[in-house]
Amino acid sequence: MQNVTLKRDGKRLLIEIDLSKEFGPSASGKTIMIATTRGNVAVPGEDAVVVGLNCFRYATAKKAK
Repeated sequence: MQNVTLKRDGKRLLIEIDLSKEFGPSASGKTIMIATTRGNVAVPGEDAVVVGLNCFRYATAKKAK
């Protein structure tokens, strides 16, 4: 995983992403990666539950300050 933290809080899954980070353009160059699980990953303590996440912004969008 890159810039993603998965944490259980009872029956809730908390996903934390630092939106100030960027990891460069996608292969197509249309988006800028912010966070990814790099495929599907098991939820901590719930092996039967799986999450696949990509967080990105469009390359043409202006970054908020």
